[in-house]
Amino acid sequence: METLLDFVFHIGAFLIVFTVVVFVHEFGHYWVARRCGVGVVTFSIGFGPELTGWTDSAGTRWRISLVPLGGYVRFFGDMDPAGRLARRFDELMTEDDKAISFHHKSLWRRSAIVAAGPAANFVLSIALLAILFVVIGRAVTPAVVHEVLPGGAAEEAGLRSGDRIVEIDGARIDTFEEMREAVLLNPETEMLFGVERGGALLRLPVTPRAHEEVDSLGNAHSVGVVGIRVAETVRERLGPFSALVNAVGDTWMLVAFNVQGIGQIIAGTRDSSELGGPILIAQISGQVAEAGVADVAKLIVVLSAVLGVINLFPIPLLDGGHLAYYAAEAVRGRPLGPRVQEYGNIVGLALVLSLMLFVTYNDLTRPAVVEFFRRLVG
Repeated sequence: METLLDFVFHIGAFLIVFTVVVFVHEFGHYWVARRCGVGVVTFSIGFGPELTGWTDSAGTRWRISLVPLGGYVRFFGDMDPAGRLARRFDELMTEDDKAISFHHKSLWRRSAIVAAGPAANFVLSIALLAILFVVIGRAVTPAVVHEVLPGGAAEEAGLRSGDRIVEIDGARIDTFEEMREAVLLNPETEMLFGVERGGALLRLPVTPRAHEEVDSLGNAHSVGVVGIRVAETVRERLGPFSALVNAVGDTWMLVAFNVQGIGQIIAGTRDSSELGGPILIAQISGQVAEAGVADVAKLIVVLSAVLGVINLFPIPLLDGGHLAYYAAEAVRGRPLGPRVQEYGNIVGLALVLSLMLFVTYNDLTRPAVVEFFRRLVG
């Protein structure tokens, strides 16, 4: 019974977290579309049959659908899930219809509407981080070497106790957290550390050692470590402006970190088993929900930024794919032909479905997930 309650709790936490992230993404599309004079027919959280909903004064049907894994906004003129306009329907449109049709808006308006979804996710991450920094503070560990561990990469490179790390490969470093993120994805890769020592700036080549790290879900990851200990972490409560500035910087670092990680997986230099899907998100959601509201907010920050990044990939059916079509339209002076877009959407659908199957397989083979379901059915 306890395991079943755990399962329900994890699913409930997942639905809350994921719904918030998806709602903000779709609301970004909706809000900019309305500002651009586009009619919005449907705003749906989830796919499939409608469970409940209502129609507002502007004629938009707000609905919660059966399958809670995503959502969509359907604009006036869209005739299929890919957002295309049927030729026959176009011929039947009146001038009033065309005035509120997404497909009859200018290129820059269509681009703004599509880009607004990922942008809204980044805004959500920034806003939540800024609130956290004001309310509970920002965890900061100075990037000052407290102790050099014997036999590690730092000792080999000549780092000493008291050194302050100020840059890595030309990028400024202010905190240990920034340094750790820089080396985490670069095991066995030489990096150039800028180090302040006795008022002088030294540049030392450091090659992080590969270290197997097991996360809270039992998954092993190969990460880079340099072999140092630093001073204790302090938590600084920030003013509104400083909180906003730091939230923007931290969100940018989070985005860059994820882009780099995905790029390494594509290049084959990082294990693709680290990619996770809905089951992993549900597992993590349940764990952080037990920890408290602040940890749930941090998870939303990460998921929102990741969703924004993924949706900008130039894959048809994703926002990035639509933006790629619009970029081609800007260069050619006219849209791509319907057949090209249709083939592109087929390829995009195949890629998205393949990725979903792959990450679900990864989730189902994770040790913690296997053990959880074993206890559930046992």
